[in-house]
This record gives sequence, structure tokens and C-alpha cells, in this order.
Amino acid sequence: AIAGGVNSLLFPELTLSFNEAGMLSRDGRCKSFDQNADGYVRGEGVGIIILKSLSKAEADGDHIYGLIRSTAENHGGKANTLTSPNPNAQKELLLKAYRSAGIDPRDVSYIEAHGTGTSLGDPIETEGLKLAFEALYKERNIPKVEKPYCSIGSVKTNIGHLESAAGIAGVIKVLLSLQHRTLPGNPQLKTPNEYVN
Repeated sequence: AIAGGVNSLLFPELTLSFNEAGMLSRDGRCKSFDQNADGYVRGEGVGIIILKSLSKAEADGDHIYGLIRSTAENHGGKANTLTSPNPNAQKELLLKAYRSAGIDPRDVSYIEAHGTGTSLGDPIETEGLKLAFEALYKERNIPKVEKPYCSIGSVKTNIGHLESAAGIAGVIKVLLSLQHRTLPGNPQLKTPNEYVN
């Protein structure tokens, strides 16, 4: 299967509306997880990947960039506004994906977050992650981790929010990170958001 996304900014109406709603960064920089995060930055892009079963890819001699152990989807749940996600809905989505994959939460060393660079959205997203991992640890009777061990990032701080291509951009970033054994930094992260703990 071919999977991917495309985002082109062809008309100014949405940008004007988002700006009037206070959703866009005033200086045109996406500051994911930063104290000065003030909105997202619209971006254009195209991303495509080829999906095959592992046995078929191996039989065909393909270079395998990554393995998808599980997928999950849900509705964002009841929320106050478009820019204020529901952490419980995010928690349930993560639990569904990790349970289905059978992954030990201690093995997760990096999370590619949505990380839009909003002062409210980023902390809510990390709260959803914390709620999910607390539940996973409890289910497996694993003692609470005292020392942080998992990195978090968002490609949006590097290339902006590609909207309809945002998901594929994150997937490609993770695949390239695995290939090059390097996590790109968050160039706009100067002072971590005080509500992201």
C-alpha cells in the first residue's frame, strides 16, 4: 500500500481565519514545548511511504525502515475548544495502541508528539501521555520510574504544521531518525513550558 499526505496552502482564507482566532504563532516560529509557545505555523509538504507485510518485504529484499507493531484511532473526545484537546481521549488512544502492540512501556525511548506549539495544547498532550503510561505501568505492576528516560519531540518545530500531511511528516521523521541514529533537536526550545512536566 502507498500511504501519505499532501498539504498545499493555495488560498489565504484559512490562514486569515486561524490568525484571527489566535491559533498562529506571531513570529512565524513553532515553539513546541517551550514556555513562549504562542501558536502553530502552517506549512506545505508531501510525504509518501510504502507499506508491506514484513514477510513480503523480506522476501522481496526491500530495505526496511521500520516495523509497525500496532495502530489505533479514536475521536478527540469532548473538548472546550479546537486548541484544547482532551487528555483522557488521548490516554485511551495510547492505551489501545500500546496494549494491541504488547509493548513494555519501559522500552519506549522516544515519542513523536503532535506538539503544535501552543501554550495549552502541548501541556495537555503531555498530560495524556503521562496518564497513559501511568496506567500501563500499573497494569504490569511496574514500579513508578523515578528518572526520566523517554525523549519527546515534534517535527513541527522543524518544518511547521503540515496539517493534512502532519502525520506522515512525523512518521518520516521517526524513520529517518532510526536510519541515522539521531534525533533532530527542537530548535525553538529555549525554556521548557512550566506546565510540561
